[in-house]
Amino acid sequence: MDSIKLGIDGMSCGGCVLSVEKALARVPGVKKVVVSLDAKEAVVEGDNLDRQRLADAVTDAGYDVR
Repeated sequence: MDSIKLGIDGMSCGGCVLSVEKALARVPGVKKVVVSLDAKEAVVEGDNLDRQRLADAVTDAGYDVR
């Protein structure tokens, strides 16, 4: 299983965390998503993950990936 960490800017509340989690969970191959508001990051685990595809999902949800 692969693991990718993404830095995320623009989250300010629990609702933002849920939005990012849902967006990432919809990407094919994703098995687990943990988003931290304090650390401003997401850790995604799954099979054959594509970092750009994950970043695009976060961007499409209205947040910035660093």
